[in-house]
Amino acid sequence: AATAPGKRITARLKRTLPVRGPQAPTLSELMRWYCLNTNTHGCRRIVVSRGRLRRLLWIALTLSAVGLILWQCAELLMNYYSASVSVTVQFQKLPFPAVTICNINPYKYSAMKEYLYELDKETKKALETFYGFSEGKSKVRRSVDDWNSTGSDFFEQIPLLKVEDFSRTATELHSGQKRKIEGSVFHKDSSIVNSGDSNDIIGFQLCDANNSSDCALYTFSSGVNAIQEWYKLHYMNIMAQIPLEIKEKLSYSAEDLLLTCFFDGLSCDKRHFTRFHHPLHGNCYTFNSGESGTILSTSTGGSEYGLQVVLYIDEADYNPFLVTSTGAKIMVHDQNEYPFIEDIGTEIETAAATSIGMHFTQSRKLSKPYSDCTETGADIPVDNLYNKSYSLQICLHSCFQKAMVESCGCAQYAQPLPAGAEYCNYKKNPNWMYCYYRLHEKFVKEQLGCQQICKDACSFKEWALTTSIAQWPSVVSEDWMLRVLSWDKGQKLNKKLNKTDLANLMVFYKDLNERFISENPANTLVILLSNFGGQLGLWMSCSVVCVIEIVEVFFIDSLSIVLRRQWQRAKKWWSGRQQGRAAQASDVERQGHENPACIDEDLPTFTTALRLPLPQDSPLPRTPPPNYSTLRLETAFTEQLPDTLELGQH
Repeated sequence: AATAPGKRITARLKRTLPVRGPQAPTLSELMRWYCLNTNTHGCRRIVVSRGRLRRLLWIALTLSAVGLILWQCAELLMNYYSASVSVTVQFQKLPFPAVTICNINPYKYSAMKEYLYELDKETKKALETFYGFSEGKSKVRRSVDDWNSTGSDFFEQIPLLKVEDFSRTATELHSGQKRKIEGSVFHKDSSIVNSGDSNDIIGFQLCDANNSSDCALYTFSSGVNAIQEWYKLHYMNIMAQIPLEIKEKLSYSAEDLLLTCFFDGLSCDKRHFTRFHHPLHGNCYTFNSGESGTILSTSTGGSEYGLQVVLYIDEADYNPFLVTSTGAKIMVHDQNEYPFIEDIGTEIETAAATSIGMHFTQSRKLSKPYSDCTETGADIPVDNLYNKSYSLQICLHSCFQKAMVESCGCAQYAQPLPAGAEYCNYKKNPNWMYCYYRLHEKFVKEQLGCQQICKDACSFKEWALTTSIAQWPSVVSEDWMLRVLSWDKGQKLNKKLNKTDLANLMVFYKDLNERFISENPANTLVILLSNFGGQLGLWMSCSVVCVIEIVEVFFIDSLSIVLRRQWQRAKKWWSGRQQGRAAQASDVERQGHENPACIDEDLPTFTTALRLPLPQDSPLPRTPPPNYSTLRLETAFTEQLPDTLELGQH
């Protein structure tokens, strides 16, 4: 009952004094104080409105306005990270791109026969066994180097197979016996519909050298595809063992490939071309490579002011099993870009004039956070094996080659060598074929992680090509043109040229319009803040000061109240715990003194002495009678003063 007045006084003070910010004892009182003092009118109307219906309406309107603000602000943030595309067209003198030219046939077949003797023999045997095709015996003898000394044994390990039916039985090329097929079956050209029966299915089986039961059968609906794939598999084995210097001599020289050359109306020759060796296409030649430090340019559009070359293809010296088309492959690219002829090269026909018109476009995208592109590729955890500027294809090929070296212990022949690695061949790496096909299957299915690691380049140059073909040379000019070209090259060829051995190529700018495609931020920070302010003012009649007020009340003050209440609870719990311990200790002490067996060596005090038990024989102590003589009053004065007499009478 003693604390009741204190509580009433505290309650009266709380009702009288204003509650401000973190000094409010509860969150509800803090919110009430905020609604009464805020600049947002909706919150104030919730508190001051009379009537439950009106208050509910203001609550609904205020919450709707908050929801609209959050939605519009989210849209603004998403638009902030978007980019707008702008296209700029300029008319000026343009640098001419690099033009890489390769013969579709990588090496002269007449020079390669000694290295491919065993492989060609096995291929001809397969054609004769499966299709009844035969030709006269080859007169070419094997070389002294004996490159294929173990080739026949290896061909027996990975022979061509003819699948008899779907019961997993196949006919072997060498022995002609049937054997059971184990492992998985992969149809390499499953998109081709096979109209015949199962006897037309040709393939080969690859097994793990360390586990003969782990095999995979690769089948092809087309016998042409099966024989070519099998031939290329063994062809890469052989080429991986031949030194680069010898392969460059086995391929075409600049004098062999180039007959005539003109650029911008002026004559050019092999000095304007740079040779580089491509693993799959042999010697290739790049016009205007920029290695000399000079990049040619043109100031006039049209076919007369571009590059014009006549190529000597020499169809008679083609490898019949490696390539099935005749002509050349070209690629237009930047001087710092690696030419992926095998992926995006354009094929040029023989006995035809091919005109390629170009439009130059330079593109640039914004990097993070607007797009997931890379500026230089330095942030990509893949080593660039091509020594050229970064591109998505370079990253993918380098990533696969890295996985090939880590998984198979050797490098794939069609791509550059990493540091410290060597190309795969069946002599040193008998298991590489099976490993390569398994790894390539994972790469195609995006299971290696290369497609997730590699990114597009933020800036790149592109030449859009428009190709047109015309018959060349014409019937009326064929005779004299071939005679003149034969005369020019007669001392080296010693034969008359055929038009199927020639290809005419023209590469030129259709116009000098240089297009710049660039991305720019759709919104700047100033525009974003202005849009935020507009949304807040439209829906909540709020400003930046109001936002600061919301942050202060809902985050700082609310957090302060919660922490203070938690601290008070912890403090109360701790004090209660201390009081409990003290009470427990007091009880233990009291029990120890009331025990008669307890012997205390210290002298008892008056209080403790009263608690001690008394002897049974002695009588209980009683209070002594008072000494009444002490109550007698003795006056210190002999006479009483007059003023005290009056008081005494009263």
